[in-house]
Amino acid sequence: MGPLAGIKVVEMAGIGPGPFCAMMLSDMGAEVIRVDRLAHKGSGHRANVLNRGRRSIAVDLKNPDGVAAVQQLIDGADVVIEGFRPGVMERLGLGPETCLARNPRLIFGRMTGWGQSGPLAPAAGHDINYISIGGALGAMGYSDRPPAPPLNLVGDFGGGAMYLLAGVLAALVERGTSGQGQVIDAAMTDGTASLLSPFYGMMAMGMWTKERMDNRLDGGAHYYGSYACSDGKFISIGSIEPQFYALLLELCEIDDPEFAKQNDKQHWASLRGKLEALFVTQTRDHWCALLEGTDVCFAPVLDLQEAPQHPHNLARQSFVEIDGVTQPAPAPRFSRTPTTVQAPAAMAGEHSEEILNDWGFAPDEILALQQSGAI
Repeated sequence: MGPLAGIKVVEMAGIGPGPFCAMMLSDMGAEVIRVDRLAHKGSGHRANVLNRGRRSIAVDLKNPDGVAAVQQLIDGADVVIEGFRPGVMERLGLGPETCLARNPRLIFGRMTGWGQSGPLAPAAGHDINYISIGGALGAMGYSDRPPAPPLNLVGDFGGGAMYLLAGVLAALVERGTSGQGQVIDAAMTDGTASLLSPFYGMMAMGMWTKERMDNRLDGGAHYYGSYACSDGKFISIGSIEPQFYALLLELCEIDDPEFAKQNDKQHWASLRGKLEALFVTQTRDHWCALLEGTDVCFAPVLDLQEAPQHPHNLARQSFVEIDGVTQPAPAPRFSRTPTTVQAPAAMAGEHSEEILNDWGFAPDEILALQQSGAI
């Protein structure tokens, strides 16, 4: 049983960060039910890792009986998560004011890109847009070409889902004292900006510039970046500290005096070129045998198929296989209340009647919902 065992969550089906937060809550032991659209009933895929660990009910939210059923589910929940544009839940009759009036202990988590307020709040957008105005995208990538999107890890999942998760967990803790729920406005623009807090601090201290590839941690420094090998694969080094940098030079038998100028920006481009010429002479496996596990701060750059087979990941069981699908194991790890993947992804509406029964609906109520076309 995970640390959130006994917590009941209603997830209004969406995309990206909302489902990721719901997955995390489920991995930690919460009972999460996903409310899918009735029009999507039967759709989905067992291999959709993002939807693992929860049951699904399909509901027609244009049917008043369907809305009333969802409201009844929310009445019995600790948490509701929704990722619609601002105002949609209110128009459905399921807004936070209504829900909290009926269930004062409810934690109402709202996940959007732009937030519930502000001039861009009603507009469509995606991760790349949210991290753009947050300042993150402009700080990443090569200096001689447009910024490159870092997958959708920074906005959707880092600045979005994980901040919603932190808000939900903090609100649950606070509820233990106050006995009251509250609304969480989790915006990916806010979360992205928050993630950049250390860089704003370094910039204020004169330790960071706004130019790409001009800093220690953005690929500007030769000792912090990735390099191609002779077999077309890649390695990464992060030899920031002087002692780690010295070990890199020692193990790679580098005696070029220019390398003594580790933090002189004027030499970074030249030194990067020299490291490129060195690392491309051997295979990735060669450099792993020489450098992996040392204090050089080294790792092979693995693709999504290679990562689960790395010895360190195997030793820690960082990946699991559920119904033939290899996927990351729940994280983080708890000493007394271990996390687990509760189930593979459900098809939309796969558990409609079962959920209603388990959440206190009488048989005649379930029958009435079926007959009205609400489920």
